[in-house]
Amino acid sequence: MTQVNDFKEAGFDSLFDELTWRGLISKSTDEQQLAEALSGSPITYYCGFDPTAASLHIGNLVQLISMRHLQAAGHHPIALVGGATGLIGDPRQSGERTLNPAETVAAWADRLKGQIAGILETEGTNPVRFVSNYDWTAKMSVIDFLRDVGKNFRLGTMLSKDVVARRLNSEEGISFTEFSYQVLQGNDFLHLYDEYGCSLQIGGSDQWGNLTSGLDLIRKVRGASVNVFTSPIITDNQGKKFGKSEGNAMWLDPAMLSPYKFYQFWFNQPDGEVVKLLKVFSFLPKAEIERLAAEVETNPGARQAQKTLAWEVTSFVHGEEATQQAIDAAAALFGRGGDLASIGADTLDAALDGLKVIGENGEWTYAKAQSGTRLVEAAARAGLFKSLSEARKTISSGGVCLNNQRVEDLEQTLGADDFLQGRFAIIRRGKKALGVVELGQ
Repeated sequence: MTQVNDFKEAGFDSLFDELTWRGLISKSTDEQQLAEALSGSPITYYCGFDPTAASLHIGNLVQLISMRHLQAAGHHPIALVGGATGLIGDPRQSGERTLNPAETVAAWADRLKGQIAGILETEGTNPVRFVSNYDWTAKMSVIDFLRDVGKNFRLGTMLSKDVVARRLNSEEGISFTEFSYQVLQGNDFLHLYDEYGCSLQIGGSDQWGNLTSGLDLIRKVRGASVNVFTSPIITDNQGKKFGKSEGNAMWLDPAMLSPYKFYQFWFNQPDGEVVKLLKVFSFLPKAEIERLAAEVETNPGARQAQKTLAWEVTSFVHGEEATQQAIDAAAALFGRGGDLASIGADTLDAALDGLKVIGENGEWTYAKAQSGTRLVEAAARAGLFKSLSEARKTISSGGVCLNNQRVEDLEQTLGADDFLQGRFAIIRRGKKALGVVELGQ
């Protein structure tokens, strides 16, 4: 991935200017105060990540990229993995969260630390510091928590928080557990302020109420002024948030979302979104992003901006080797070069997942075929043709390929060697229509 060392190399006068231009600051406290803090001596800042799932997703990646920008500018990062708040979970827009077992949360916390460590610098003169809020929250008794922390929160203010207000007006309501989340997060900021001099917290824009809870608490009990800012929520083209609560999370863990699918997600972004996403998710200099924006206007068919976006983000998260494998797999599948036989089993499976068909039990599955099955039958099972006669007609006109080799024999059958990785035979109709049959009954 293309990276720069600081905002000056990227073509900006200040870090605040760069974050603003990239759209990484959607809301903040006092802008002038924040800009001055980011331009002065190094400060300590933090972002929290709750282990409410086994992986981070691209919504979390926005925060990590903001942290990386600050870290590159010399500010000191703290990554808080919420061992305590992860046992509760912040209030969702609708419906109570399912509380996970403590051992599950602990295991997820370790996985999240590993993902964060792969994105932020962990060595050198300015490494990220990992903390868990369980370390200080677990030591507090209920009485201590209510007297020392809860006493400083006003019910009216807590009820006015956006997500709380929405939940109160919903049929599900909100439990005292989730209602108290903002108090726990506020206490986290206070603890990090006292322990490490932390004076800035960042998070997603849906976390604004929780972030300001800590700011208000520090001002009230320490008389100090600190800062918070939020980054944008990433949505699909229908305006729906990408996240685990919405059921459409784009996971960072390759075991939960393959690098191939991850790459394709970015590559398939529409022209109207790609420049915005390049600003947020890449570290490319301003001049390069502006050049790509011009390409979108003058030569959209080349999809250069989408190719760049997919490469930059996928290589940042999964590395260059996995990214190149994803590119090679896509090229081979559509006959644009590359050897289908060289595609690894996992990448091939991920690339073909979208070609499943509805099985007899009503579930999505790969169409099945055996060695000796006629190609016209396999192609029909894969959903490429409505009838065998239609398949034969297309073969006669030279419009069908098996594993990128043109089919000429109307009676051709599948052989054992036609099943890539001993599992899949790929049939293409024309240039773009793909189908697949899996070796089996």
